[in-house]
Amino acid sequence: MSLASWFRWNEPPNRISQRNPTEMVVETLMMELSWQTKQAEKQQRERENEYRKIKTGVDYGWLVSYPKQSYDISPGERLQLEDMCTKIHPSYCGPVILRFRQLIAEYEPEAQEVSRLFRSVLQEAAEKIKEEEEAKKLARQWNTKNKTSLSLTTFKSRSRISPFISDIKTISEDVERGTQPTRRVWSMPEFRNAK
Repeated sequence: MSLASWFRWNEPPNRISQRNPTEMVVETLMMELSWQTKQAEKQQRERENEYRKIKTGVDYGWLVSYPKQSYDISPGERLQLEDMCTKIHPSYCGPVILRFRQLIAEYEPEAQEVSRLFRSVLQEAAEKIKEEEEAKKLARQWNTKNKTSLSLTTFKSRSRISPFISDIKTISEDVERGTQPTRRVWSMPEFRNAK
């Protein structure tokens, strides 16, 4: 028995376990939500300070201490948002964050309104993903239908059999050639064979 078996020198180093992409998306989007909520609180406080400054004419901002407790999303709402985040494909994570930031900059919501804005962005992205999946499904169905119909038409075009064409002259052909063709409908042009 060797000493190396007693010590774990020969074992490969433990690798950091790879996380599921869905977990990464949920974590990234929820971090963005919490950061935007904190930013909205900060802007809300700054607006309140500006309002007080204008109202009283005196700046007591240096005296004010803000509470450590900040706005927090209820656990039920957090679970709903996390569930909605799981439906977002990893390739849409960046565009969702960009759209969310764009709406935050546009509306400048209060801290309580940020989660509703986030929910609307997630719903919009989920609908877009669903539409794209349906379009891909229809395209796949269309392509498979076209492939089968094209293969049948090419098969049919290769295997044309004309049993009525022959080099042997029959009496019926001679009789048919001697008769005048029937008149066509007025909307259709009339074609005659030159004899």
